[in-house]
Amino acid sequence: MARAAVPGRLTWLVATIAATRQETESARTLVLDVPGWPGHRPGQHVVARLTAADGYSSQRDYSIASAPAGAPDRDRLELTIQAADDGEVSPYLAGVAEPGDQFDLKGPIGQWFVWRPGDGRPLLLLAGGSGVVPLMAMIRTHEQVKSEAPVRLIYSARTPADVMYATELSERSRVSPLGLTYAFTRKAPDGAKTGRINAGMIAAAAFPPAAAPAIYVCGPAGFVETASALLVAAGHDFAGIRTERFG
Repeated sequence: MARAAVPGRLTWLVATIAATRQETESARTLVLDVPGWPGHRPGQHVVARLTAADGYSSQRDYSIASAPAGAPDRDRLELTIQAADDGEVSPYLAGVAEPGDQFDLKGPIGQWFVWRPGDGRPLLLLAGGSGVVPLMAMIRTHEQVKSEAPVRLIYSARTPADVMYATELSERSRVSPLGLTYAFTRKAPDGAKTGRINAGMIAAAAFPPAAAPAIYVCGPAGFVETASALLVAAGHDFAGIRTERFG
C-alpha cells in the first residue's frame, strides 16, 4: 500500500532484497534485510527511495506487512507492494527488482495507526484492496504474541484473484481465532454474490458496539469513508475508529 511520502528525521538505511513472493498478478512481497533496522510496531510504514544513475530520485511510503522480528532476524522485514500504472517506484519494486538489489529505506513511521499487543480488546479490521497490508502485520503480530483477544477481518477486494495473502488468511481462519469475511465488488466465487460492504455485513461480521473493539480501517479514501460511516451507524464510537487511507 502506498501513500505520499512524509519527511522525517530518521536515517536512510540500505535495504537488500533477500527474496520475493508473488501475492497477486500486480502485487508482491519483498523480504528485506536492513542492517541497523530499529524495529517496528504493527501498522507502521516506511519510505522507500529509488535513485537513478543520473541522480534523479523518487520516493513513496509503503506499509510494513510483517510482524516485528526478534533476534537473530531483527534486521528483516517485509513490504507488500501493489504496482501502480502511473507509479515511479512501485512498478520497479513490484515487478522488476530481484534478490540482491538494493534501495534506500527510512522508518518506521507512524504512531496513530498502530496496534499494541497489550490491548486486550477485540480486534476489528476492515481492509479495502491493498489496505490489508498493515492489517496483516497486526494479524501476524497477534499470533506471534499469542494474544487471546478475538480478531475479525472484513476484506473488500475486486475479485478472489485480487486477494493478498489468500492462502495464509484461509489457513489462519481455519486454525486460529481469525474471523474472515470477504466482499467481492467485481467478481465473486461461484455461488456467491458481488457487492460492497454494507450495513448487513457490518451487523453480521463485526463485533457488536457493546464489545468495544479496537477498530482499524485501511484502504482507498472512498472505502475508508464508507466503512467508517457504516460502523458509526451501527453504534460504534467514531473516536475509537483508527483509519489510514490512500489515493
